[in-house]
Amino acid sequence: MKKIAFSITAIALLLLSCSSGSASSLENPELEASVVKAEANEPTQESGKTIMLSKQDFLEKVMNYEKNQSEWVYEGDKPALIDFYADWCGPCRQAAPVLEELAKEYEGQIYIYKIDTEKEKELAAVFGIRSIPAFLFVPQEGRPTMSNGIAQTPEATKAMFKQMIDELLLGKETTATNQDS
Repeated sequence: MKKIAFSITAIALLLLSCSSGSASSLENPELEASVVKAEANEPTQESGKTIMLSKQDFLEKVMNYEKNQSEWVYEGDKPALIDFYADWCGPCRQAAPVLEELAKEYEGQIYIYKIDTEKEKELAAVFGIRSIPAFLFVPQEGRPTMSNGIAQTPEATKAMFKQMIDELLLGKETTATNQDS
């Protein structure tokens, strides 16, 4: 019985992530409207919105991998959560409103960045993104941590993100809750 439950869980997680293979781009004006463009008057996380990054923005605000090829050097002044997504990816669209809520909730404490893997193929390649959504948790000091996929419900996804933000980015100790995914 445990093997069946494990198999069902594994299949569900696979279905909740997208392959980064070629697919047609779907317009998602809701997603686009909720994302602050980093180029426009240099927004900060104090705006309570996610921030779209281009390669140039990434090099300036997160890590200049062209200059620092052998070691991770974070350029930001606050920890960051980076969402690697594509408009055509269903789970990516499901994660977007959760990330918006978290941007408001953690306003002034962390940055929540978004990178469109269809537009920023080099960034996706640098981080070996083959499945989306993928999330890079970047602490102020230390090495970043990559996570893929989302939970089955928005509530569980938000709880998962909050735990990872609190532990990995803000250094808070949390009690792990036993959730069935």
